[in-house]
Amino acid sequence: MRCPIIFLSLISLAATGCSTFASKNKPVIYAAGDKATIGPLVYSITDTEITQQLGDEPSSARTAQQRFYLVKVSVSNSGTDDMPIPAMSLVDDQGQSYTELADGTNVPNWLGVVRKVGTAQTEQGYVVFDAPTKHYRLRLTDPFDEKEVAIDVPLNFVHDQMKSLAPTELPQK
Repeated sequence: MRCPIIFLSLISLAATGCSTFASKNKPVIYAAGDKATIGPLVYSITDTEITQQLGDEPSSARTAQQRFYLVKVSVSNSGTDDMPIPAMSLVDDQGQSYTELADGTNVPNWLGVVRKVGTAQTEQGYVVFDAPTKHYRLRLTDPFDEKEVAIDVPLNFVHDQMKSLAPTELPQK
């Protein structure tokens, strides 16, 4: 009689441990525009732009291998010390990850690669990726936790369309 009770206790303990592990590693995904908090840092996506080229001058323009994703982020520090802003990556629905580009040439208001935010301060700027046209989430790095935190990046081509539309004149009567 004692053996089945011990066996059932071990099974229930293992099941509890597995469910806790699974829920701890389940990603937390915020909607674009919502505030995602990781420790003292609070992130928000304020704009996205998808383009094939960076820069207007033919001699200095950069062309993407896939598409440039410019994601404007706002990072606030609610802590008591200056904090580094960790690297971010784009992750598609299949789990493929794309890291930030280290070259910010022709990226307006580029956030940079080595960056920090002061106490009670907010930094804003664009991070840039070269990735295929897909739906993504912006994965935020938490150096203190293994939990994945991400912000949904809406797939839209509003900026592409706006750049390609030229103003037209109405015919004169």
